[in-house]
Amino acid sequence: MRLLLALRAFFRVLFDGTTAGQVRGLLEGPPAEKPVPEPVTKKPATPQPSPTSDALALLAALQREARLIDFIQESLDGYSDAQIGAAVRDVHRDCGKVLERMFALQPVLTEQEGAQVDVAEGFDANSYRLTGNVTGQPPYRGTMVHHGWKATRCDVPRRTGSSESARVIAPVEVELP
Repeated sequence: MRLLLALRAFFRVLFDGTTAGQVRGLLEGPPAEKPVPEPVTKKPATPQPSPTSDALALLAALQREARLIDFIQESLDGYSDAQIGAAVRDVHRDCGKVLERMFALQPVLTEQEGAQVDVAEGFDANSYRLTGNVTGQPPYRGTMVHHGWKATRCDVPRRTGSSESARVIAPVEVELP
C-alpha cells in the first residue's frame, strides 16, 4: 500500500511543480524558530573510572604467586600428561593459598554433596540455584549437587603505581648479565 503511494508521489513530484513544492514543504517542516540560548551551566566533571580494579589485583596475585596466567596461556600440546599433572599440582596449590589468604573461602552449606537439603521459604536466590523440576512455592526439598562457596573476608591488596601501568598484571622480567 505504501509502496503504491510512494510511486504515485514520485511521479507527481517528477511531473508537477506544485506538488513538488508541497512535498518539499512537508519534508522540510515548518520554518524553525530562532533558538533561545539556554544559560550556560557547567556540568560537574564525570569521575573517570579507575584504570585498575580488585579483579586485576586478584589476577596479578594469582600470576605472581601461582603463575596462573603463564600456565593458562601456555600451549600444552608438546607436554606429556605426567608433565602437565606435575605443573597443575603446583599451580593448584599456590592458587589455593592466594584464595585462602584473600577470601577465606567456606562452603555455603556444610552437608556432603548428594545429601537431601531443605530450601526454606524466602530463601536468598544468590545463595541457592535451583535446577531440575522447580514448580510450586517453597519450601523445597532436593539433592545438593554442589555446596557452594562464600568468602568470609575480602582482603584484595590495593594497587600502587602509575596510571600507565595500572593494567599490567605481571611486569616484564629482564635478567641482566
